[in-house]
Amino acid sequence: MTDPTAAPAPEVGGLAAPPARRVLAQAGLETRTILRNGEQLLVTVVIPVLALVGLVQGTFVEIDTAGASRVDFLTPGLLALAVMTASFTSQAIATAFDRRNGVLRLMATTPLGRGGLLAGKVLGVLAVELVQVVLIGAVAALLGWRPDPGGVALALVGLVLGTGAFTALALVVAGTLRAEAVLALANLLLLVLALGGGVVVPAADLPAPVAAVAVWLPSGALGDVLRGTLVDGTLPLVPALVLAAWTVVLGALAARVFRWH
Repeated sequence: MTDPTAAPAPEVGGLAAPPARRVLAQAGLETRTILRNGEQLLVTVVIPVLALVGLVQGTFVEIDTAGASRVDFLTPGLLALAVMTASFTSQAIATAFDRRNGVLRLMATTPLGRGGLLAGKVLGVLAVELVQVVLIGAVAALLGWRPDPGGVALALVGLVLGTGAFTALALVVAGTLRAEAVLALANLLLLVLALGGGVVVPAADLPAPVAAVAVWLPSGALGDVLRGTLVDGTLPLVPALVLAAWTVVLGALAARVFRWH
């Protein structure tokens, strides 16, 4: 008869699961945590979809679409905004509170390790973004969106670079500030970048002083890359290089300043 108080049996051979399996398990946990959290689900999925429908169907905002249909012009920017909500805002807040509560410090001592934990977070973000792209793309298609077929694969370059840049920024913020400060700053930065960062509206269409800055921001570069690929079918070189540079710089900064407790 089995003793109910006995410790759980170890895995075969008494060894931890292979690294890839540990990372995938963590990625699944990260994905479920985001999608089960009502507030994060609202920010990452519901708001971008509502913004798309409102801006495409409504006429309360005048937008120069440069000859493209309204839905073709706006969808890339809303996809860029969705990337920012998942990889920056949601990830910064979740990581900051995990750090405050000691979760990161404890998990860093498990077989998963620090590298596995970070890899799981990145994969979790990519999984959430897949959900976002499918939902936003489906809604946009119902509204008449017809992206350039040749630019769809190129758009993945922008999505991956944007995810890297904004996830790194999330770790910089979450790893250096108090959780309450991160909560306020992450939402404020998202609002500022959405309105004046060249995401939904191209930097060139913003007021001159704002445009001069927005074009060099990761938000503006991401928006320009997705518009160039999905509307024109080409990868705009300068915005792609700006986005890649931000990814490298923010990644190096995150590795240097991130504190686990």
